[in-house]
Amino acid sequence: MRSLWYRSRKEARDDAEAGRSITMPTQTVAPPLQQVIKRLVIAMAVLIVTVVIVYFDREGYNDNSDGSVDLVDAAYYATVTLSTTGYGDITPVSDAARLTNIFVITPLRVLFLIILVGTTLEVLTERTRQQVRIHRWRSRTRNHIVLIGYGTKGQHAVRTLVGQGIGKDRIVVVDAQHKAVIAAGDDGLVAITGDATLSETLLKAELHRAAQVIVAPQRDETATLITLTARQLNRRATIVVAVREDENVPLLKQSGADTVVTSSSSAGRLLGTFMASPPAARTLEDLMTLGSGLDLIERSVASEEVGRTPRECGDLVLAVIRDRKRLDYAVSWRTELRAGDRVITVSRPVTEAAE
Repeated sequence: MRSLWYRSRKEARDDAEAGRSITMPTQTVAPPLQQVIKRLVIAMAVLIVTVVIVYFDREGYNDNSDGSVDLVDAAYYATVTLSTTGYGDITPVSDAARLTNIFVITPLRVLFLIILVGTTLEVLTERTRQQVRIHRWRSRTRNHIVLIGYGTKGQHAVRTLVGQGIGKDRIVVVDAQHKAVIAAGDDGLVAITGDATLSETLLKAELHRAAQVIVAPQRDETATLITLTARQLNRRATIVVAVREDENVPLLKQSGADTVVTSSSSAGRLLGTFMASPPAARTLEDLMTLGSGLDLIERSVASEEVGRTPRECGDLVLAVIRDRKRLDYAVSWRTELRAGDRVITVSRPVTEAAE
């Protein structure tokens, strides 16, 4: 309700403009035919209740044709009363019947009309509801992850993030393809349609308030422009970029990328590993695929692990992160863990460990 009453004109205008490109997560709704049938059933229930009320109080009504009211007359009176204001051929004459019309049948008439025009009201309120959802989302979004490009790389990135325990409400997708944006909305993500090289598009994704940015477009030159724009809007966010060619890595790092992942060289190294040692390559693939057998996880040091060496931990510790610096395997293997340290471990998925 606050979103409806306390929005300034500028906020309402911005929300309306953003609503043209922002796709909120798809909500589960009943099919149109089901909604129509549901309304018809409720309307018939209201009609039947009114018929019963009139029939049991039939002595308080007068029929101008024969003076008495039977079941058919009660059904006729209920139908014309709920759908119109009545024709006056059957009227309540007793005080009880008139009070029943005031306090029972009149509210039922209003309910009956609301049910009949429910579809129209739903269409009229849908735009307002959408603007309220967008305004609420924009006002609450902080320290989130902006994913630019919802292709194969982007979709796998989202699955990995969700598998690591990051909620979908913390991920915002930006893509120029409307089909990709619809797919992201169907997957429960907020998505923005637009050119990510433009500041206007990234501002709609609240990138200036984001904590991490993943840049995964189809072309390397597009990735460079997006990285430059993103770094200009947000100086503190961690930017990870996926590119095809190694020669573009220095340029992207100069553009503001913190980490650059080269897909072609990574694929080449994996292919070479498969040729040299298929078991080693399969193990490496398991580590890169969350939930497939072995998971590479970063976590905080548990209280019972403080003071111990990585060798004494239940999981295989590959590295220790201390004061934002990574201690490699040779150093971290001999050091004692401290409170506040984070460790990178190899562990089995939770479902397998439970078994």
